[in-house]
Amino acid sequence: MAAGGFCKLPNGHVVVALNLPGPGGAGVAATGAVPGAGVPGAAVPGASVGAVPGAVPGGVRVLVHAVNRARALTRLRNLGMRAVYLRGNSAPPTPDEITAVLHHPDGLVWRTTPGVGPATPELWHPIRALLRRPAARV
Repeated sequence: MAAGGFCKLPNGHVVVALNLPGPGGAGVAATGAVPGAGVPGAAVPGASVGAVPGAVPGGVRVLVHAVNRARALTRLRNLGMRAVYLRGNSAPPTPDEITAVLHHPDGLVWRTTPGVGPATPELWHPIRALLRRPAARV
């Protein structure tokens, strides 16, 4: 179960934000919940949690824009993240996150869990960058 939340937009659509454990997190790589989660540079060493409630150190924050919450979760499940559920609204998306996902053509973005400190904030990435399979070595 992932911590997260949602925000209903004036047009009736929703933006869902989920905090998912990263490659070193609670068994994501072992269960296959996030295929290709071993993206180089995806984990921020030494990042402390505090900017987002329910965040997992070394995890990722995924934002989805959809017509309703069920369709947002279905979009993630269709990408291979089968064990993603939204229980409650403990970590809703911030206004900056809503702006980021609304301006992306796919309506589905991610970045590593933001930490507290002087580190430069990471930009949002399209979901294809997270799910990309590593190239086969010859």
